[in-house]
Amino acid sequence: MLSKFISSLKQEFGGYNAAALTKDLMAGLTVAAVALPLALAFGVSSGADAASGLITAIIAGLIMSLLSGGYYQISGPTGAMAAILMSLVAAYGMDGVFIATLIAGIILLLAGILHLGKLTSFIPAPVITGFTSGIAVIIALGQVDNFFGTHSEGTSAIGKLFSYARLGFSPNLTAVGLGLFVVLFMVFFPKKWNAVVPASLVSIILTTAFSIFMQLDVAVVGEIPKTLIPENRLLFGALNLKTIGALVTPAFSIAILGMIESLLCGASAGRMTGVRLDANQELIAQGVGNILLPFFGGIPATAAIARTSVAIKSGAKTRLTGVFHAVGLLISMFLLAPVMSKIPLAALAGVLMVTAWRMNEWESIRYIFSHKFKGAMLEFTATMFATIIFDLTVAILIGVLIGLVFLVSRLSFIEINYENVDMNRMHVTDPVLCERYSNAKVVYITGPMIFANTQAVADIAGKVEGSDTVLFSMRGVSNIDISCAQTLRELVEGLRKKGVDVAICGMTTHAMKMMDRSDLHKIIGDENFYWSVERVLLTNRPRPAAKVD
Repeated sequence: MLSKFISSLKQEFGGYNAAALTKDLMAGLTVAAVALPLALAFGVSSGADAASGLITAIIAGLIMSLLSGGYYQISGPTGAMAAILMSLVAAYGMDGVFIATLIAGIILLLAGILHLGKLTSFIPAPVITGFTSGIAVIIALGQVDNFFGTHSEGTSAIGKLFSYARLGFSPNLTAVGLGLFVVLFMVFFPKKWNAVVPASLVSIILTTAFSIFMQLDVAVVGEIPKTLIPENRLLFGALNLKTIGALVTPAFSIAILGMIESLLCGASAGRMTGVRLDANQELIAQGVGNILLPFFGGIPATAAIARTSVAIKSGAKTRLTGVFHAVGLLISMFLLAPVMSKIPLAALAGVLMVTAWRMNEWESIRYIFSHKFKGAMLEFTATMFATIIFDLTVAILIGVLIGLVFLVSRLSFIEINYENVDMNRMHVTDPVLCERYSNAKVVYITGPMIFANTQAVADIAGKVEGSDTVLFSMRGVSNIDISCAQTLRELVEGLRKKGVDVAICGMTTHAMKMMDRSDLHKIIGDENFYWSVERVLLTNRPRPAAKVD
C-alpha cells in the first residue's frame, strides 16, 4: 500500500512547476475563504466552540490532504458530523468527543489497512439520501437557539425542541434579524459573484461589522485562542477503560459517517476530475487525521464535497491545495481572531440553516417520489426519521434492512409457464416421436430458485397432473439454493413414482454446480440432462414405469 501511495505521489507531482504551484496556492486560498465561516459555524453547532471548528479545519487540511487518496480531497468539520456531536457533548462533554474521535480514527485507520473501502457501496442510495436529509433536519433544529436567541435544554435536537413547551419561547428580534439577513443574502446572492467570493463569508463580514458598529446585544462566538494547542484538548489522563467502553458506539457512528462522507465526496470529485479516488488510502488519511485531532482540541473531520468542489473548480493541481487552504486558515486565526470572536451566533446559525437546506439531495428526492418507487420511498423516509429520532448507526441499519427486504422480494420473483408439446411446430413427422411426446408438457422456469420460491416449485406437480412426460426448461434459472434444490428433488421423485418421465433442459453452469453439490445431478441422472428441449424431442426416450411403494 505504501509503495502504491508513493507511486501515485510521483505521478501527481511529475512535471510540477511554478505555474502549477500558483494554481494550487490560489485554489487553496479560495477554499480557505469558503471554509472559514463553515469551520466556525460547524464548531459552534457541534456543541463545542468556534475555535474547535477552526483548529479542526487547519489540522485536517494539513494532515489529511497530505495523506489523501485523491489530490482534490479537502477535509474539515462538516454539518453531518456536527449533528452527531451535539448529543455527545451534552452527555459526555468535550472529553467524550475527544475520546470518541480518537476511537473513530483508529476504526477508520484499520478499515483502510484492511481494504474495507468498498463497504459503502453496499448502502442503497435512498438510505444515504435519507440520512443526509435527517442530518439536515437535526442541524436546522440545533440552530434554533442561536437563530432566535432563545434557550433550550436536552441532549438531542428533538429533546431541545420539546423543552420550549416547558421553558417558553421568546425570540430575540435582533438575533432573528441578523440570522434572517444571512439566510436571504445567501439565497439571493448572484451565483456568478459567489464563484469569486462565497456569500457565506460576505454575509458574516457584513453582520459582524453591523453588530460591532451598532453595539448589538446578541450572543457572539467568544474568544478564539491564537494557538493550535489550546487548554481544552485530549490528555492521556482522560483515557480509561470505562469511558472508552461507553463511547465505542458513538465512535462507531462517527467512523461510519466519516467513511461514507469521505468516500462519497471522493467518488463525486473523481467523476469531476477523471482521477479515481484510492478509497483505502483515503480511509487511512481520515484515520490518522482523526487520531491526531483530539490532541489539538479538534472535533471529527471528514472530506467535504463543498470545499472539495471549490478546490477543483478553482484549478487545484495537487494535494498542496489542501495544505495552502489550511495555512490560509492558520493565518486568519492569528490575524483575525479579535474580529472573529465578535461574530454573532445568529449569523452563523443563518449560514447553517442555508447549509442544512442545501445538504438535501433534492434532485434525488424528487426523482424517487415523482416516479413513485415505493421501496426507495420507504427506505428514504424510514432512514430520515430514524436519523432524527435515534442515531446514524441505527438509521443506516434500518435503511439497509428495509433495502434488503425489498431486494430479496425483487430478486425472488420467479415466472413459471406451462406449454403442451406440439411436434408440428418443430416440423417433426416421425410417427414414433409424435406418439411418444403426444402427452408431454414443458415447464419453463425463469428467475432464481431460492427459498422464497419453494412453494411455487412444489406447485408444479399439480400443474402437470395427467402428463406422462415433463421437460423442465431451466435456461432462465440464474441460481438454485438448498431450499429449492430439496424441493426440486422431492418434485422429481414424486413425478417418477407416478411413472412420469422427467428431463432437465438448458441448465446454466452456475445452477448446475448447485445440482452437483446437492446430489440432484446423481439422483436425476446424466442421461436426463439436455442442452435444450428440442434435443429431448428428437430422442425416443423410454417410458419409465410407475413405482409401487
